[in-house]
Amino acid sequence: MRISTLSIYGNATSQLNSLQSALARTQEQLATNRRLVAPSDDPIASARALQVSQSLQMNDQFATNRSAARSALGMTEGALQDAGNLVQNIQELAVRAGSGILQPSDREALATELEGRLADLMGVANSSDGNGGYLFSGYRTTTQPYASVPGGARYDGDQGQRQMQVGASRKIPLSVPGSTVFDANPTGNGRFQTQASATNIGTAVISTGSVTGPAGPGGYNFAVSFSGPGKFDVSDTSVTPPTVILPNQTYTPGAAIVFGGVSIEIKGSPAAGDTFTIAPSAKESVFTTVSNMITALRAPADDAVGKAALANSLSTALGNLSAAHDSILTVRASVGSHMKELEYLDSAGDDLDIQYQATLSDLEDLDMVKAISDFSRQQSTLQAAQMSFKTMSGLSLFNYL
Repeated sequence: MRISTLSIYGNATSQLNSLQSALARTQEQLATNRRLVAPSDDPIASARALQVSQSLQMNDQFATNRSAARSALGMTEGALQDAGNLVQNIQELAVRAGSGILQPSDREALATELEGRLADLMGVANSSDGNGGYLFSGYRTTTQPYASVPGGARYDGDQGQRQMQVGASRKIPLSVPGSTVFDANPTGNGRFQTQASATNIGTAVISTGSVTGPAGPGGYNFAVSFSGPGKFDVSDTSVTPPTVILPNQTYTPGAAIVFGGVSIEIKGSPAAGDTFTIAPSAKESVFTTVSNMITALRAPADDAVGKAALANSLSTALGNLSAAHDSILTVRASVGSHMKELEYLDSAGDDLDIQYQATLSDLEDLDMVKAISDFSRQQSTLQAAQMSFKTMSGLSLFNYL
């Protein structure tokens, strides 16, 4: 078989180019400490490495989101703590206001102090989120949530609850609408509320009452009316006209009066014509409750009738304030649970980060010992090929003629 000189040079050049390419690839791997320098090095591993890299970047973004969520929830928790302390302080003032020895000047001083607490509570409800928005305005972050109005405050936010993605399948609420914190407080005992009529002229005071059974067909709608000395009737006010269900009952101060699934106590000396109502519990803003307390403290209360009216107002206010405090504590507990959940998600995210890094290392990192060995072998092979090519290219028949 005849082999032309052109064929010898062509084959040798091709082989030398292949060996040089392999050596250059190994050198580049050593320089970058990466096994996958180009996708063509291992298409399957390259595709898998791309997926893992994207997952790693998403996990890093979730960690950043959790940090932002923790900051937002921390500010909300701090505001709720301040609100709870203020409501507790207002409760203490309400108890002090119930003292029967207070003079008009004392009640005025308490009313003035309550106005300051009301302004402080309004300030907490309008707390900033640190980014130019408000904590308790829902989605309307740039709108101040509360504005003072006669008799309380007006909520200008909405019911939205901002959320942030903090995990592959988890979103955390970042905010709480102010209406949930400050306006959704059940009056009375949560099932029904008791109230003395504003036209009462006796000195009787009614308790908050308790539930003893299911409500009747008309719900908790009743009236206790005193018809004469030591006598009262209980009427169902859910129908028109009201129907008397317990006529001509004997009144014993402080004794439990049980009917229609409710139990109440009335103390003091009611006058003929005095009426006390039982109605289903409603929702009342804490700002309205405090405003009503201020109004009650500034009303005349020098005689027995005025003192009884004040006692009834303060009893109602204390029940509503207790509900408001419980509402704030409930929301604060929810915020605390979300902050605790972020700690668990951080731990899980750190574990995922380690797994992703290990997977990427398996896919991309270079086995340095093997690469150095391959480089030495390829270098020796290239040198041997160059020497052999030099020898072959120097052969000529004319050397022997």
